[in-house]
Amino acid sequence: MGVDAIDILDDTALAAACRKGDTIAFECLVRRHQRMLLNVAFRITGVYEDACDVVQDAYIAAWRKMSDFRGEAKVSTWMTSIVINLSRNRLEQLQAQEKRTSYSLNETLPEGDCTLRPDPPSGRPSALHQMEEEELRNALKCCIEALAPEFREVIVLRDMQEMSYEEVSNVLNVREGTVKSRLFRARDSVKACIKKRLGSL
Repeated sequence: MGVDAIDILDDTALAAACRKGDTIAFECLVRRHQRMLLNVAFRITGVYEDACDVVQDAYIAAWRKMSDFRGEAKVSTWMTSIVINLSRNRLEQLQAQEKRTSYSLNETLPEGDCTLRPDPPSGRPSALHQMEEEELRNALKCCIEALAPEFREVIVLRDMQEMSYEEVSNVLNVREGTVKSRLFRARDSVKACIKKRLGSL
């Protein structure tokens, strides 16, 4: 089957073709979901390069495990669960590396240090407004990254990827009640963190 013909198939049909060894069908799945999966990985790891590595590893894992996929959840949900697990592993590796690495107090901080930086001066009349929005985005990113992984995951999947509670439950393999409880605590923590950084909004 050609690329154009296979593009019109739904995910379930593509997964069935993948189980028969159809690499074109798998490439179609990759194209269809890569932006969403990369966004999830980036929101969890906080580092674009790590997110790219996670997603590449997820594709390999998904291809190898495609025979295990039985269609009990959506293909996108199943692939997202792989990305979440690999993102967790990457975070654990990074935390272990940080514990082994010593830093000089004289060294400049890396780009991802969560320091709030205003935009450079601009001649546009809305520069102040853009600067405030950028500051808020930076604060939000840092506050989400500061969450414990189990809380970061639910806020990324539910609020940023707009998954249903049922989908989040399937991805994380926890009950919907647990998802709701974690989401409430995550939102509360982020709100408190932003207020602390920026004051009342």
